[in-house]
Amino acid sequence: METPASEVPRVKLGSQGLEVSRIALGCRGMPPNHGPPKPEPEMIKLSQHAIDCGVTFLDTSDQYGPHFNELLIGKAIKGIREKVQIATKFGIRFEDGNRGICDEPAYVRAYCEASFKRLDIDCIDLYYVHRIDTQ
Repeated sequence: METPASEVPRVKLGSQGLEVSRIALGCRGMPPNHGPPKPEPEMIKLSQHAIDCGVTFLDTSDQYGPHFNELLIGKAIKGIREKVQIATKFGIRFEDGNRGICDEPAYVRAYCEASFKRLDIDCIDLYYVHRIDTQ
């Protein structure tokens, strides 16, 4: 039995008026490199089911996959963008096969633009740092 969307409580996030469902869909486990392989159509269906049940806050990252998850979420929210709030992260990058942490302004801008394209949206509701560069 599906839960009506109105039954999922909402909460204000931060001080700038963003309101999200109290329950979020954490998307880290959806890409094939996080646990057993999961068919993309099933992950899209899962995301859309969560949205239909009132979960409006979807949390992803450019590193989940990498990139796979943002592409998947972009497909899942196609045509229903106004129903959801998207959180995605930056701060981890791979160079020459090595993982590094970076939050330099040019990197952040470039990764944000890339996330816009992968998610196929023009506004990210919450864009935050995945790892802090302590250097």
